[in-house]
Amino acid sequence: MITIISLILAYLIGSIPSGLIIGKVFYKKDIREHGSGNLGGTNTFRTLGVKAGVAVTLMDVLKGTIATLVPAWLGADIHPLLAGVFSVIGHMFPIFAGFRGGKAVATSGGVLLGYAPLLFLLVFLVFALGLFITKYVSLASMITAVFAVLYTLATNHEDIPLLIVLLVMATFIIYRHRANIRRIRNKTEPKIKWLSSKKNRQ
Repeated sequence: MITIISLILAYLIGSIPSGLIIGKVFYKKDIREHGSGNLGGTNTFRTLGVKAGVAVTLMDVLKGTIATLVPAWLGADIHPLLAGVFSVIGHMFPIFAGFRGGKAVATSGGVLLGYAPLLFLLVFLVFALGLFITKYVSLASMITAVFAVLYTLATNHEDIPLLIVLLVMATFIIYRHRANIRRIRNKTEPKIKWLSSKKNRQ
């Protein structure tokens, strides 16, 4: 019973619609009706600005971290990463927001923060570098997801649960970004304006 409660709680934590809450409470906007219509941090940045984007991203990260720690807090006999996966599913398909959620990036990062903080720091640096080079949040996210799998396979392959979960989360992230992949190919994917060159911003 505790195991089931832990997984349900992890899903419900992941389902907390950070972007919807910040948008409606502080900006009187439903960000699902603006930009890409996504509830994640990227659309929040574009729709509501930097402060809101940072707040939503941090909240989404914490959802994954807290959910990963739930089994230990409740004394459930399950691997913490399993609860983390349930939080990611909740983020993508939130019961509190009509099952229309985000793309799993920040919450997946939060799962890593709760389970392997040093790996989280490394993938955060890879994401930052990828974003700086490509100017695409979507592409940097996918590069980071693939890197996390390959790095763990090369350095910590004995941690089978981590490898499996990283593969699952990378699959989630790439699948949820399939429209972004098409736009990147068509050169219609928007770049991060404050990282773009002056020429590109004009």
